[in-house]
Amino acid sequence: MNTAKRGLSLAVVAAFALTLAACGTQSTTTTPTPDTAETIQNSAEEHELVLSDDGISLDRITISEEDPGDVTVSHDIVYYEAGQGSDYGEGGADDEHGAGEAAAHTVVTIRTAGTYRVSGTLSQGQLAVDLGEEAKDDPEAVVTLILDGVSVTCTVAPALIFYNVYECSSADEETASWEVDTSAAGANVIIADGSENNFTGSYVARIYEEGTTDKLHKYDGAFYSKMSMNISGETLGDGVLNIVGDNEGLDTEMHLTINGGVINIESGNDGINTNEDNVSVTTINGGTVNINAGLGSEGDGIDSNGWLVINGGYVFASANSTSGDSGLDATLDIVLNGGTAIGTGSMLDAISEESQQRYLALRVEAAAVSEDSEVKLTDAEGSVLFSFTAPKAAQCLLLSSEDLSSDGDYTLTVNGEVCQTSDEGAGAPPDMGRGNMQMMEIPSGLEEWLSTATDVPDEIRTWLEGLIEQQNNAPGGPVGNMPTEPGQELPQEPNI
Repeated sequence: MNTAKRGLSLAVVAAFALTLAACGTQSTTTTPTPDTAETIQNSAEEHELVLSDDGISLDRITISEEDPGDVTVSHDIVYYEAGQGSDYGEGGADDEHGAGEAAAHTVVTIRTAGTYRVSGTLSQGQLAVDLGEEAKDDPEAVVTLILDGVSVTCTVAPALIFYNVYECSSADEETASWEVDTSAAGANVIIADGSENNFTGSYVARIYEEGTTDKLHKYDGAFYSKMSMNISGETLGDGVLNIVGDNEGLDTEMHLTINGGVINIESGNDGINTNEDNVSVTTINGGTVNINAGLGSEGDGIDSNGWLVINGGYVFASANSTSGDSGLDATLDIVLNGGTAIGTGSMLDAISEESQQRYLALRVEAAAVSEDSEVKLTDAEGSVLFSFTAPKAAQCLLLSSEDLSSDGDYTLTVNGEVCQTSDEGAGAPPDMGRGNMQMMEIPSGLEEWLSTATDVPDEIRTWLEGLIEQQNNAPGGPVGNMPTEPGQELPQEPNI
């Protein structure tokens, strides 16, 4: 984290309007109906599953270990076993766990389709769903978990994992699209109104199929599904799901759709990851998603290996501050259609022209946003459009909401001080318009001072000379508007 102060003795005034990067339109948007959670919840009889370190009960009947049934209890958990050698998998010493640590976990596995209201605590355990290998092709192989005051901690693998349920989508790249409907998915999670639910989990490094280097197991997230998954709230949508992952947080191997609830994620690596290359879609239709990711050496806030689509809700995603990661990241496109989205990190990903909502993509001055900084964006009337506390340092900000306009003038402040930025937006399609970016006011005498100063670092001298040149050439003379043709940017701030 670079917290060094600038070595200039100049009072450069940085109150200026920020360029607004606007977006294109699309003809259609596939958004699940608001009553998705109720539809799923009412589609099957509800069972009561209560977790406890002292015993597990289903519909008030205690389940004995190893007894077959709709729900089973065992100590058989998939983990990366220590001392197996290089033929076993790709993990290193930091990924390994001993047999004793693994066996101490109680594994509760749901093996029959249905709706299960889950409560209680496993201080060392795992909640799993496995309907068998044929389930992925069976539209009836659907499990809905209603989380109603449940807490699970697992130190060797994900705290929750869907192994085998119905997969509603295809992994075919040729037919892949950012518009997906996951309402028929076999993996469903509903966060009960008024509940708080905690899942603290680990991961499983890549384990080979015996005699090959093909993947047998690899589960990176604390809250994990091998199939497409839906997460929704109940009627009020105020239930809370807290996910803490020592590697990644919330992962699926296909699609993820978030319709509601409050989801808080802290993770060593990516906060959310959907990982089918050039196919996966992470869709957020509603709810509140708060992510503090990249608490280790790297990590994006949200990382989709296909598309990221935000249609509604509130999303705050903070990435690692130094590793070249983004608050919002997608291999293909990021589509912003609605809601409020805030992404912070050390890099910015381009926003799709298919988007229906405007955004600001900004690079802030070096060390301006540090841990616990109070960041605000206000409009010309002084109304606050965005206000948040940065969980860690950031060099790049992505801000999007319906309150942004194509011709607005905006001011970014950090801890009450106006923050110098440069526009990192991709440009404005002609149908949405583009706001003016005004040049910061250059103090009188700066050019003369710079011509005689001998102690200005080369990087800073070059940057200031570029600002002076652009302002002198701007329409209206030395104090005018920056040219705003697509691709024409403010001179890059020196990285010191």
